[in-house]
Amino acid sequence: MEYWSIFLSIVIGVLSIFYLFRNFNFFKRNGLIHIPPVPILGTMTSLVFRRVSFADFALKIYDFIPDAKYYGFYATTNPVFLIRDPDLIKSILVKNFDSFPDRRGFSDLNDPLFAKNLFSLHGEKWRNVRALLSPSFTSSKMKMMFTLMSECAKDFGKFLSTLSEDKCEMNTKDAFSKYTNDVIATCAFGIKINSMKDPTNKFYVYGKEATNFRAFKFLLLRTFPTLGKILKIKLINDYISNFFKDIVETTIATRDAEHITRPDMLQLMMDIRGKEGCRELDIDEMTAQAFVFFFGGFDTSSTTMSFAAHEIAANPEVQTKLQQEVDKVLEKSNGEVSYESINQFEYLEAVISETLRLYPPIMFLERTCNKSYDLPPALPGEKSFVVKKDTIFWIPVYAIHRDKKYYDNPEKFCPERFLNNKMHYINCSHYMPFGLGPRMCIANRFAMLEVKVLLFHLLARCELKPSAKTASPIKFSRNLTALPENGFWLNIQRRKNMHPLLTSVING
Repeated sequence: MEYWSIFLSIVIGVLSIFYLFRNFNFFKRNGLIHIPPVPILGTMTSLVFRRVSFADFALKIYDFIPDAKYYGFYATTNPVFLIRDPDLIKSILVKNFDSFPDRRGFSDLNDPLFAKNLFSLHGEKWRNVRALLSPSFTSSKMKMMFTLMSECAKDFGKFLSTLSEDKCEMNTKDAFSKYTNDVIATCAFGIKINSMKDPTNKFYVYGKEATNFRAFKFLLLRTFPTLGKILKIKLINDYISNFFKDIVETTIATRDAEHITRPDMLQLMMDIRGKEGCRELDIDEMTAQAFVFFFGGFDTSSTTMSFAAHEIAANPEVQTKLQQEVDKVLEKSNGEVSYESINQFEYLEAVISETLRLYPPIMFLERTCNKSYDLPPALPGEKSFVVKKDTIFWIPVYAIHRDKKYYDNPEKFCPERFLNNKMHYINCSHYMPFGLGPRMCIANRFAMLEVKVLLFHLLARCELKPSAKTASPIKFSRNLTALPENGFWLNIQRRKNMHPLLTSVING
């Protein structure tokens, strides 16, 4: 019996070693430029042990060989191609999209909310759901949602402008996440919430918990998805999944019973029921799509708002220009700010665009190859290479956005660069805050509108100032998120030179 135990232990050990190290000679075996790995952790040792921030890690691997079109590195046990060349990036994301239509996503996880949503879907399933959801974000739908957003932003701005002096210092990420929570609750789920007045509502509490899962668990599931499935490890707890599922089920039942129709994503998914040629989504799939809309908007939009507010407070001349633009539009529209009016803000849009350049919501875009693809030589004199199915590619958005080859003085916050050269950055492979190509963020217009409306109502009523806790320059925390070490702290005070029209119109 002892011999069998020893033999079995040896077999398990050998198989484990083979599994862990089978890919670690991939680049070397194929004669490709790569960053030397460390066993198991690959190139990510400093990140895993929190020696550097994710932002610094992104810049470090991007600068490994500045002249190369691409090279390899190891994301723990997975060999990954890092693509640096703009033409090659556009080829992968746009021109040859059929060869790179998918990302790994979370399709291997036990969480239906993650596994079945648009972000994780592959192939024909992704195409069908994308086509179904796209009408949610047309101009006509945005115009309808604008009214709902404005109501949330007015409540938010009014609440902040009436805070007493001893309460005006705040972590803006917490405040803005309450606004994004309320916007998505009303625009996607048809639920009216005021999280600034009621921060203990379940929608906000569970949403915050769902977006704050542990980085170690995330890394484990990305590295060993099969093991995660066997052990039934989940990113979020069942009671949160059930909460969102119950909301969707209840909303559908209420709308069906009372013949209610709303211009939102959930309604579109309801409307295809019974239509010939359309595959109906089951309740898990509908909940997954509504949840990913919530998940993406809750965290990334509030983070963008927080970075924008930080830069506005740190650059008083920018704030002055913005408030002048806000007051001018208020005057022109006689205080009745419309969807058309909000889209006339040139400088505000430039500020948001510059914020997204310096602090893109996603630091790396990911694509997987689904058929053989011929990569050009990485450097002159090197050989081309044919990548095979399931090869992983990363596009380092954060690092590209800070590359001096593409931006003058890239570390400086300069909205003016987007005023005169706005068209230069559209569909450009060195400006990709929402991705690029057919798989770019489906809700990018919604996100931009959400941020515009918030900043408009905030700057119309309030003034943003650094506080004693404000970090300058920003120092990123040493984890898998690009957030400041000690949070986003600002003083938000009522404007002394508020436009007179606000008293009669915006105050309501």
